[in-house]
Amino acid sequence: MIPNPFTLSLSKGPRDAMGFDRLSPNGEIRRRAGSGTIAAMLQQRTLKSMTRAVGVGVHGGQRVELTLRPAPPDHGIVFRRVDLPQPVAIPLSAEVVSDTRMATTLSPGGDPGAPKVKTVEHLLSACAGLGLDNLVIDLTAEEVPILDGSAASFVYLLQSAGIELQDAPKRFIRVKKPVELREGEGERLMWARLEPFEGYKLSFEIEFHHPAVDQTGQRVTFDMGSGNYKREIARARTFGFSKDVDMMRARGLGLGGSMDNVIVVDESKVLNAEGLRYDDEFVKHKILDAIGDMAMAGRPILAAYSAFKSGHALNNKLLRKLMADTDAYDIVTIDDPSRLPRGLSELAPAW
Repeated sequence: MIPNPFTLSLSKGPRDAMGFDRLSPNGEIRRRAGSGTIAAMLQQRTLKSMTRAVGVGVHGGQRVELTLRPAPPDHGIVFRRVDLPQPVAIPLSAEVVSDTRMATTLSPGGDPGAPKVKTVEHLLSACAGLGLDNLVIDLTAEEVPILDGSAASFVYLLQSAGIELQDAPKRFIRVKKPVELREGEGERLMWARLEPFEGYKLSFEIEFHHPAVDQTGQRVTFDMGSGNYKREIARARTFGFSKDVDMMRARGLGLGGSMDNVIVVDESKVLNAEGLRYDDEFVKHKILDAIGDMAMAGRPILAAYSAFKSGHALNNKLLRKLMADTDAYDIVTIDDPSRLPRGLSELAPAW
């Protein structure tokens, strides 16, 4: 039998019979005698240096400066509103999501009346695609800049700063039993599911009943273990329909959107002169979004995610349902990175 590469959390039960390293209740590693150094395990990652970008929010249209800073081990990814008289920090968790209309919005404690950080999903998708664990994200306004409407610009920005391994084991949320949410019936049916899987795989199916969308790929499965996030997913842009523009702008949404950062579709065709970046760009962007939404767990996930017509709201409900059931997951570290798919264990090559 091949040994299981995952180590178990002490908070989830007695010591594993195979003698793997585990996490103590305070998060420290308890190692076996002669088991080697932290470097033998899959390590946490942060940036080597600070990096910045300036852009506009796709919904608010406000100019914003984004600064990405390295963070110490076990810090996690934390957004900070540094434009406020008293800066506000928002660590990732499913519970801090306070709005899911057209984007994922965060606020301390999930309080909709508190300071917000909007449209976090593309940046978080890039962080997950590069395996980053610890990062400080400073913003001078309430919305993450949209840049080109995909995660590719964020990937480039992060890799330009360099990625550094840290002297602490990477901690994963491993799904142990299926968790599913279904809403609606008939034409309104949508669902999302997480199932046990030794890696991270996502499958998504769309159904828009629109000629321009229907002639593209409707279903995609992507395995993060392939190491192809940058090439296969990151460049997929957000999209919108021209018929919805007036309604969105009346609600204060889409004010920063343009054909430079959004795929715009009229009644029958894509209006962007350059067309699509992928034959299945619409559904690939939904996978990009799902990766960002699942990153709100605060740790990388080991699971198979699948969904039909899901969106930010259902993704967040699914994550909350998972985290509310302590029998549905455990926290693990990786004892033998060499047995994991390269996309989960190796640093992605620079551009």
